[in-house]
Amino acid sequence: MAKRKDILLRFGQRVRELRREQGYSQEKFAYACELDRTYVGGIERGERNLSLRNIERIAETLDISLAELMDGV
Repeated sequence: MAKRKDILLRFGQRVRELRREQGYSQEKFAYACELDRTYVGGIERGERNLSLRNIERIAETLDISLAELMDGV
């Protein structure tokens, strides 16, 4: 079985994909989530280990369920 990428990298890629699909710039997305832009950048690069509260903020901003956000991660 092939080794899977680290969960932080997979989650960050998923957030970036969904953010772009909805037409958000990283800056506008961070503002909508009430998070710092550099923090969102760190999430997308797989450098941040998020709290559940911040994961929920991201899902709410994208107007999707937590399950949808985690789909494929």
